[in-house]
Amino acid sequence: MARTLNQPSHKRRRSPLPVVAAGATALALAGSGLALFAGGASAAVGNLVTNGGFDGGLGGWVCAGAATTVSSPVHSGTGALQATPGAGDTAECTQTISVLPNTSYTLSAWVQGPYTYLGARGTGGTDPSVWSNQNSWNQLSTTFTTGANATSVTVYLHGWYGQSAYLADDVALIGPGGTGTPSPTATPTQTPTATASPTATATPTKTATPTPTQTATPTQTPTATPTATPTSTNPPVTGLPAHVVTGYWQNFDNNSTVQRLSDVQSAYDIIAVSFADSVPTKTGAISFTLDPGLSKALGGYTDAQFRADVKAKQAAGKKVILSIGGQNGAITVGDATAGANFVNSAYAIIKDYGFDGIDVDLENGVQAGPLGDALHALQAKVGPGFVLTMAPETIGMYSTSGAYFQLALKTKDILTVVNTQFYNSGGMNGCDGKVYTQGTIDFITSQVCTQIQGGLRPDQVGIGVPASTKAAGGGYVSPTVVNNALDCLATGNNCGSFVPPAKWPTIRGAMTWSTNWDVNNGNAFSNAVGPFVHKMP
Repeated sequence: MARTLNQPSHKRRRSPLPVVAAGATALALAGSGLALFAGGASAAVGNLVTNGGFDGGLGGWVCAGAATTVSSPVHSGTGALQATPGAGDTAECTQTISVLPNTSYTLSAWVQGPYTYLGARGTGGTDPSVWSNQNSWNQLSTTFTTGANATSVTVYLHGWYGQSAYLADDVALIGPGGTGTPSPTATPTQTPTATASPTATATPTKTATPTPTQTATPTQTPTATPTATPTSTNPPVTGLPAHVVTGYWQNFDNNSTVQRLSDVQSAYDIIAVSFADSVPTKTGAISFTLDPGLSKALGGYTDAQFRADVKAKQAAGKKVILSIGGQNGAITVGDATAGANFVNSAYAIIKDYGFDGIDVDLENGVQAGPLGDALHALQAKVGPGFVLTMAPETIGMYSTSGAYFQLALKTKDILTVVNTQFYNSGGMNGCDGKVYTQGTIDFITSQVCTQIQGGLRPDQVGIGVPASTKAAGGGYVSPTVVNNALDCLATGNNCGSFVPPAKWPTIRGAMTWSTNWDVNNGNAFSNAVGPFVHKMP
């Protein structure tokens, strides 16, 4: 997001991707080090599972034992799988899917219940298997690479002998589809040994942190309930509503409409103060001061008035956070030393000004490991109310292999929302492998789909758009399109040509750059998007 004086548009550091055929786009990405899948870059990439949300009953699946679909509880959509193992079966459901050889795939599903397993057989390499034992929805996810002769794999879900029913929803196999059309094939029913130990998948143990490769086996009727390491946790309790509107407040004058913080429109639930500055002499460290140019443009705006405005906004139920980065913000956290500098300086600023958290808007490179560790350390110092948001460029969330996506996943346990900048990007492939043009509802919804299928919870994903045509170089959409995109993602209504494979009613909301450009455009964004978001159930 631009903060250069006399430069209202957000200029990218790289050339926008052209709108081209899906295969060519994937190949171009591969050439730039952003290949989604090895060995299949020119094939359409998307979710290969048929009826992965079980909204169509058990269609596409072959199940052994007592299996059905239920309308509640579900993770999303209108249906979920419910299967009950017996004394001699694990209530396994399978689907055989055509794939390409020598190609990487990501397999995931949302599950709940005792000893719920997700895996794939016939990969031609190391067959993956993961499991959990939780009473609430949690996501299982794993990756694998097919062998040289693999043309299909069998995806499976199952429980454990003699245990109660498990639930599964939103199963996804992400990668390029193969050229064949295999039919779902039931695998042989597993036969338990005297101790009911599995032979094809990892099994739960009574240790606190089992891994998928452990081989210790429970008896058929365990006397104690093993506890698996959670695959995901809920973020800190921030006091924010279920659906939020985020706006960036400019601590500088770039020929938009200048504002005091107190003048920020009431529709904004999260106000990201833009931006912190890097400390040239201390890598990773940040600083913040009220910009003198802004004060002059406002006819006088003191540091004391700004601090009072922070408290007033918080008293009104808003969260005020400090954004690091922007177009010109060269803040680098590449090792433990830089991480410590970042944590110490950020914590000092948060305590000094009373900010509620941090927004990460780094557009000049992200190193997910060190920065993720630093954000965890900062959250631990600030406490459970810490708000963490991110505003990556679209390319940063295009694939789970991207550093920004890795940062989001690494901090998933403390992450409030990722509001990707769905602009200044050109055309890109959606989660269905088709190319969509920026500035359209299909572009937005198909990119959100990629992020959710890649592992983020819907409540951690928001829509980022410019507040006016002046606020970005391209990709502006009207507030009506923003509202329709949210409705499409949440309910399946008002979609464009792309219809998401599931409904995500907990989609978090929308963001705009910036509150200043919103004022400059007659408050069109906040007046239309704000009420819509706040009325979402």
